[in-house]
Amino acid sequence: MLLSLVVHTYSLRYWLPAAVMLGTAPAYLLSWSVWRLLSTVLPSRLYHTVDDRVYSVYQSMVLFFFENYTGVEIVIYGDIPKKKENVVYVSNHQSTADWIIADMLAIRQNALGHVRYVLKDGLKWLPLYGWYFSQHGGVYVKRSANFDEKAMKKKLSSQTKLGTPSSKPVSWKSLTSLSVMACAVRSAPNSISPMKSEMYLVIFPEGTRYNPELQKIINDSQDFAAKEGLAVLKHVLTPRMKASHVAIETMKEHLDAVYDITVAYEGTLTADGQRHPAPTMPEFLCQECPRVHIHFSRLNMREIPAEPVFFRRWLHERFEIKDKLLTTFYDPEDPEKKGRFPGESQTSNLSLTKTLPSLLILGGLTLPMLFTESGRKLYLNTWLYGTLIGWVWVTIATRSSLYPSQRVTAVTRIQCVSSPDGGS
Repeated sequence: MLLSLVVHTYSLRYWLPAAVMLGTAPAYLLSWSVWRLLSTVLPSRLYHTVDDRVYSVYQSMVLFFFENYTGVEIVIYGDIPKKKENVVYVSNHQSTADWIIADMLAIRQNALGHVRYVLKDGLKWLPLYGWYFSQHGGVYVKRSANFDEKAMKKKLSSQTKLGTPSSKPVSWKSLTSLSVMACAVRSAPNSISPMKSEMYLVIFPEGTRYNPELQKIINDSQDFAAKEGLAVLKHVLTPRMKASHVAIETMKEHLDAVYDITVAYEGTLTADGQRHPAPTMPEFLCQECPRVHIHFSRLNMREIPAEPVFFRRWLHERFEIKDKLLTTFYDPEDPEKKGRFPGESQTSNLSLTKTLPSLLILGGLTLPMLFTESGRKLYLNTWLYGTLIGWVWVTIATRSSLYPSQRVTAVTRIQCVSSPDGGS
């Protein structure tokens, strides 16, 4: 009985935050849908500005659980720019929690709302989330021969051309209401070049997670590298260059830099020196990772070659550097240096003031829905109809490259199909 109590208590460490994060999704989607419908008569720049801010509310709540709730210590090597930049974020991939690490860095630059992900195609079928990530600017890609370069270019181009003409940079913080924001956008001269749409695009070039227990995947990756005359990597997989190259080349006039990120999860090395798989999202929430080490490098756009053959070599060289960093972390020549990257580091703490308000806002929107019969019906209908509508939308988008910034009216028609009782 005592063992059962311990097991149930342990599982609650995961189920409680998971229930809150998933449970607030319908209220979030309904709030976003109302704004999406209202914004169809407003400039697209205004819609995306508010969408980024609304998105940051939900992601801040997620970070409350993954950082404040777990108490994980974030150790950063390198200097993260204090101001926001338009970037492509390139990282090694080993855990389902890797996307959270990107959020952790973005919130420290006040850029959380601008995060978009390059995701594998199957994730677009996630209930509610798959559709919304695409609406927010996420890009779904297929691997190898099925990779659709044209669709990815089209999506990214649409994101970088969302700017609204302005005679001078507009500080949205100085605008006190949506009506004033709309006025400022509409009054801008048409003859001036567009403002930049802010972009923090996250890519994991390996294409799949590195898992030391899946030796066949590692061997195949190493065999491919050897066959192609590339350095064989031990702690990362051979990177795939297509998505990274398309993203950087499509947005090169829009980007300020590329962030090269190497992540190591503490607690993944056994006493006998064997590397274990990185923690999954549930394990992370169960506080099985005491510390995350993040090595940060900012790369100037001038350093990145444009030609595919040279870009491929450049990307592989960046992963060679990652491999050396991870070798130093897991198996250094000096045992005293095990469990850390070389160089100076600093612990970065995330203030509750950046995350707790979002939890309270989304909780405040969700709880009233659950206290009444009509609210519960709306809540369940949002899960049901929101999921079905999302699947219809991604099916249409897949077949016709239909994206929100290009076919707003079609998206609006899809949204209006839902029942009066509570579709999204």
